[in-house]
Amino acid sequence: MKISVTVKLKSKQEKVEKTDTGYLVYVKAPPIENKANEAIVKLLAEHFNVSKSQVIILKGLTSKHKIIEIR
Repeated sequence: MKISVTVKLKSKQEKVEKTDTGYLVYVKAPPIENKANEAIVKLLAEHFNVSKSQVIILKGLTSKHKIIEIR
């Protein structure tokens, strides 16, 4: 399954929200040394009850708008 994700960085709490166009992911981590992407993968894996290895960022590694595949 492929999903569209918009990321909100440096938020006070980490959470995943469903929107009309995809998902909104709030992470505390800054976009330095791939920390934000790691936090996004972890949150989505918990949200969809899959392992982190089954969450793959297909597009948007350096963008706030990402295409992510959940296997």
